[in-house]
Amino acid sequence: MTSDNLLGRRQFLRRVAGFGAVVALPTIVPSSVLGAAGRPAPSNRITVGCIGVGGQGNGNLGGFLGDPRCQVLAVNDVDRGNMEGTQRRVNEAYSNKDCAAYQDFRELVARDDIDVISLATPDHWHAIPAIMAAKSGKDVYGEKPFSHDLREGRAMVDAVSQYGRVWQTGSWQRSTGDFRFACELVRNGRIGKVHSVEVGLPTGGAGGNAPFTGPPPQLDYDFWIGPAPWAPYSADRTHWNWRWQMDYGGGQLMDWVGHHGDIAQWGLGTDTTGPVEFNPIRAEFPKTGIWDAATRYRIECTYANGVKMIVQNAEGSHRMGAKWIGSDGWLWVDRGGFEASPKGLLKDKIRPDEINLYRSTNHIGNFIDCVVSRRQTITPAEVAHRSASVGHLCVIAITLGRKIRWNPDTEEILDDPAASGLLGRAKREPWNIF
Repeated sequence: MTSDNLLGRRQFLRRVAGFGAVVALPTIVPSSVLGAAGRPAPSNRITVGCIGVGGQGNGNLGGFLGDPRCQVLAVNDVDRGNMEGTQRRVNEAYSNKDCAAYQDFRELVARDDIDVISLATPDHWHAIPAIMAAKSGKDVYGEKPFSHDLREGRAMVDAVSQYGRVWQTGSWQRSTGDFRFACELVRNGRIGKVHSVEVGLPTGGAGGNAPFTGPPPQLDYDFWIGPAPWAPYSADRTHWNWRWQMDYGGGQLMDWVGHHGDIAQWGLGTDTTGPVEFNPIRAEFPKTGIWDAATRYRIECTYANGVKMIVQNAEGSHRMGAKWIGSDGWLWVDRGGFEASPKGLLKDKIRPDEINLYRSTNHIGNFIDCVVSRRQTITPAEVAHRSASVGHLCVIAITLGRKIRWNPDTEEILDDPAASGLLGRAKREPWNIF
């Protein structure tokens, strides 16, 4: 493919942003853009920039490196060790030294030769680069939970829609057979009328007692803090441990609601809406240290039709995963676990004339398919926002220790100004999204 044709392809991807919505185009790639043996020619590969290449980001990178339609051009991380190590990994995979590395994600987003972004930062850094990427005409594979608060989540959805971007959320359980099949069984009435669904999430730990020290020299700590309130560095604050602190994450509840809570919504057919009431039954929080997210919790969430979703840390009979309970039986699914009553449901078949849910067997592959076709992914922005919203509202309920009522159509908390004030967070200057 000539450089003029490549430029035309990239200009087209940017121009789609002006439509304000993802459009449906043929999924067949013309043979003229393919190289030998059906592999895309190097000049026609979908170019990727990775923002956040620590644990999950480095894992997601493997999916892009393994897809012959992609070429990773740049990586970013505020930790120079992560950044340089990942840069070496990419260069070794391609046997060249073409991968650029940046500590400031804005330099990566500003590149016109990058088509898609892989975003795997701490939660408090999801919205700003996501919105910037959408505005710059880039499609995004973003990690769960979708957002750090509900208001920024809606802003992200609006940006994806306004600029016509393709979005895939890392709720990869939707791309595995057992989870999809369980949801199809529930949606097709195999357990009768569903009255409740149990969502089992991990139990969090207390801690965060490491001393305050100067940050390590390879870490741009002020940039890591970013839009969150400034706080002194501790080894228990950054990297993996950010998730146990509400300024950056949301504990195990938010860390996993984009997995099992997302599947529960899929099975109920409520993944573009949500419950109308959130009743905190119990919650326990750390008493010492800088970690402040709930360790144990139980919240009963009620939908307008009376169905209850019980979000609880997994212990006792409340197991990890999603368990739908209906008038004629129940279904439970988790990673590597699938049970039902009656047991014969596990061998059932979904007929062509029944509800057949979106089928994907490769989550990152599905994203690349949709970048090419401009179709919607299996976990698009609106769906991911609604799954995260369940978690955000559960957090508000246990934080205040009282029931809140919610209008999922207008996304407003009813008759509780204090609770409404927790729907968004102030951003530290100069970081803002509004």
